[in-house]
Amino acid sequence: MKYEEALKRLEEIVSGIEENKLDIDRIGESLKEARELIKSCRDKLYKTDEEIKKILETED
Repeated sequence: MKYEEALKRLEEIVSGIEENKLDIDRIGESLKEARELIKSCRDKLYKTDEEIKKILETED
């Protein structure tokens, strides 16, 4: 899943929770999904940050 797609899905989950649109059975599943999406986004951001640092180091 692309970063933007994961972020959009996270926003949907948060919105559903904040607006009480999720029933009690769905909240647990949604929180597990959100945790996985957050980890995925964090990993992608870390990887991108490392790639940018390498590129900038080679330019010096």
